[in-house]
Amino acid sequence: MPHLLVAVIVGLAVCQLGLLLTTLYLHRAVSHRAVTLAPWFAFSLRALIWLTTGIRPREWAAVHRRHHAYTDVPGDPHSPILDGYWKVQLFNAGLYRRAAHDADTLQKYTRDIKVDRWDKVLFNHGVLGLALGMVGLWALLGWEGALVAAGVHTVSYLLLNAAINAIGHRFGKGPFPGYATNNQWLALLTWGEGFHSNHHAAPTSARLSFHWWQLDPGWWVIRLCSGLNLLEVRHSTPHLTRAAREAYPSNGPAASGPSRQPEEAGIIPAAVTPGAAGDRQPELV
Repeated sequence: MPHLLVAVIVGLAVCQLGLLLTTLYLHRAVSHRAVTLAPWFAFSLRALIWLTTGIRPREWAAVHRRHHAYTDVPGDPHSPILDGYWKVQLFNAGLYRRAAHDADTLQKYTRDIKVDRWDKVLFNHGVLGLALGMVGLWALLGWEGALVAAGVHTVSYLLLNAAINAIGHRFGKGPFPGYATNNQWLALLTWGEGFHSNHHAAPTSARLSFHWWQLDPGWWVIRLCSGLNLLEVRHSTPHLTRAAREAYPSNGPAASGPSRQPEEAGIIPAAVTPGAAGDRQPELV
């Protein structure tokens, strides 16, 4: 097999590893406490996300929780409804970085996530993690192959990660109030994250698929890890938010997410409710 093709395949594989770590560790475990990881397993995933993406879990959780608190209303750090599809799809990393470096966002949304000595020594230094990951690629593929693999990984990871919000709040169908949608094809590419309407309806549920025909590969991994006693699942069935319980099944699974206005779906954006905008918290329990 040509060396360039091997490098591309490795880059795509690392991208998928990064996406799996994002949904399992950053999203379902750290941000929503949908699963509780065994301490050594949590540390392993933390190290791997550092090596593959350089992301600081505390910052990622803060941005994501703020997204849930202000979904598609002023205050949402990356809403295609507010900012436009292409801005979120192509420049989501910049939007994320701006919110992640906001001190108020970090303080408000990550009071339960403490900075420990490992953060201070290693995991808060994202560039170091990426550099060590690059050294691993260089040892495996040589410097030319490492550059190709790193480039493929970076571009594909950023585009797919951005698509979860850009596509997941703009295109597709969703049975629940708001603009979040479900896209099976996106779920297959992002370990289940394409079921965005389901997730906003039940943010603390480890399983993002609600029906047998919905395929959530991340849930398959969670079930495997649970069988190996690597983690515990918080809820055995999806726990819907109050708004989702009131709306479902009246909206029906075929209701179109992007075409609905918030008022039509039976909700009023908090930002237009006097006194509410500064006090919103994501539904984490």
